Amino acid sequence: MSCSSSLPATRPQNWKSLAAPIPNFAHQRASLPMLPVQPLHATLQRLKESLRPLARSSDEFASACHKIDEFGEKGGVGSVSQEKLKQRKEETSHWLEEWWDDLAYLAYRDSVVVNVSYYYGFKPQPPHLPHTLAARAAAITRGAMLFRQKLRSGQMSPDRINNTPLCMDTYRWMFDCCRVPGPQGLDWSVSYSASSNPETDIGHIIVVRKNRLWKLRAEVDGRVVGMGDLIKQFQYIYNHSSVEEYPAIGALTTSNRDIWAKNFALLSSTPLNASHLRAIHSSAFMVSLDDSTPPPDGDVDVSRSLWHGKLPVRSSTNPTHVARALSSRYVDKPLQFIVFDNGVSGLMGEHSVMDGTPSVRVCDELLEFIADPKSDFQISPTSAPIPTPEPLDFDLSPIPQIAEAITSAQKSMHALASSQSLSFLRTNYGKAAIKAFGVGPDGWAQMVIQLAYARLSQRFSGENGRVTPWPVGTYEAATTRVFYKGRTETVRVVSDECVAFVRAMLCGSATREEKVELLRGAIEKHARLAKDAGKGEGVDRHMLGLRLSNPPSSPLPALFTDPLYIRSSHWTLSTSAIFSRHFGVYGWGEVVPDGFGVAYMTGFDDYLQFTITSRAEMPNAEFAEEIGKAAEELYELFAGSKPVSNSHGGDVEGSKEKAKL
Repeated sequence: MSCSSSLPATRPQNWKSLAAPIPNFAHQRASLPMLPVQPLHATLQRLKESLRPLARSSDEFASACHKIDEFGEKGGVGSVSQEKLKQRKEETSHWLEEWWDDLAYLAYRDSVVVNVSYYYGFKPQPPHLPHTLAARAAAITRGAMLFRQKLRSGQMSPDRINNTPLCMDTYRWMFDCCRVPGPQGLDWSVSYSASSNPETDIGHIIVVRKNRLWKLRAEVDGRVVGMGDLIKQFQYIYNHSSVEEYPAIGALTTSNRDIWAKNFALLSSTPLNASHLRAIHSSAFMVSLDDSTPPPDGDVDVSRSLWHGKLPVRSSTNPTHVARALSSRYVDKPLQFIVFDNGVSGLMGEHSVMDGTPSVRVCDELLEFIADPKSDFQISPTSAPIPTPEPLDFDLSPIPQIAEAITSAQKSMHALASSQSLSFLRTNYGKAAIKAFGVGPDGWAQMVIQLAYARLSQRFSGENGRVTPWPVGTYEAATTRVFYKGRTETVRVVSDECVAFVRAMLCGSATREEKVELLRGAIEKHARLAKDAGKGEGVDRHMLGLRLSNPPSSPLPALFTDPLYIRSSHWTLSTSAIFSRHFGVYGWGEVVPDGFGVAYMTGFDDYLQFTITSRAEMPNAEFAEEIGKAAEELYELFAGSKPVSNSHGGDVEGSKEKAKL
């Protein structure tokens, strides 16, 4: 969809193939293995093992196993679906790709904000660079554009795990593209990376300040613009952003996707507006110059400001006042850098065609670039003429209903963001201590979460309780990028070993030595599950394929409606970890109404970090407190004493009042 003069009205059949290949990774289609379709019996056996610790009675487990065995019978419905799935694998480059893109992301119709998007918070501007807002935006922009240049020119090395190269296909969707709201219930992404008109289509970024959008040239004649010239351009935007309010076009992108699709069609019905939308879609990335000021040391405030924008408190004098939350953003862009008016900065990411590891890499490398005093910043302005930023002012006079749609979107966004709670916690020890104990930090963090949730459920489950009794379905993302076009598989965290350890901690009769051994066993089992998931030997992606391969005319097999099976994939705890030494905060939202999102980092030597999100009615701050206690208990098991307090402390910042803002 790279070069047509008008915006696409419907999703092209081949939309995924229209992003330009990355030159030095085009060979990966032939050099990397394809995602396998695992033997049916192996997946069903893994399914049984994952259900056993979640069963609430032996009868419930036996009933589920009977349905699994029935499904897996030779010549039965499972075998038929398995053969269809194997046939699909032979006929496509990736049997799961289209299904996963659509079912996990592009067919999702609620707002992507909170529900899908994620955020990273950056460490401050280093002392060797100017400390102005324009300089902060310029440094991030130059670093990201240099990364883009390296990627487009084929100079990027592949990501690796233990020296094994990973698939780089999703990097095609990092720059020069955008998610598009689909009028028929399916979104897609449009890419301009292969444009035959690079001078007009690509090489620019979109900057938004006080709702007004600007087109800023960040690459001229194939040269990434230096910091000095970028500072001048960003300062021009700051200087020309008056108190006058422009239509908050960005607010429309936060709407329910079907509502946004209707408004998108209206908005693009005039040539001028369609041209502006095209400029947004084809931009390398977005930079939001947010005029709020989250306190730099307020991890909860920074997190929420990045995640959904600042929420003003309603007052009796102005009860109709709603947030301009995310009005000065455009949330369909894969990469959107944010610079607040006090220099705090970070990223808001759109998740549909690119997972966290690629966006971590671009942020990590651009922040490494910024942190190195020897980097080629080009701080002094050049004498070369640089185009003045061009305002993209939409004409809403022919479509007055858009103004009402913007107000409605802002109110809906305010209600959505207000419905969320967020807590943040750092422990008094980190990776160094855990490794000294001879166990893996990731499994350790997962057992902390399980123990904490088990204690929380003791406090808040029961009849009419807000919390589902432990154990619960727990999701952890494992990358499957060792395969061509691989994305993720589920690590089903709750194992027999996990349950045995947590129960030993809850009952109090086990000795310290017994608890230590049970914890070691649980962490080792978790490591095996994570490794298997990365090899495509999980449960959930294969079971999804089998369900979708069931003939439409046939009834859904009993296994897929079994209560235990359904509960096992109801992700009450949705967890994932990334790491960058340049990140301060990181997070995303819960995935089920009665659940929690737990984003964590285990890469720092002296602390573990947890961000806990949930709906406001859930005991969010209490869960954070339990995580802090559980982390301390695990340390004491091995060390025989409490962790020594350090500067990071164990502060839980997400109190009920504060989390609701």
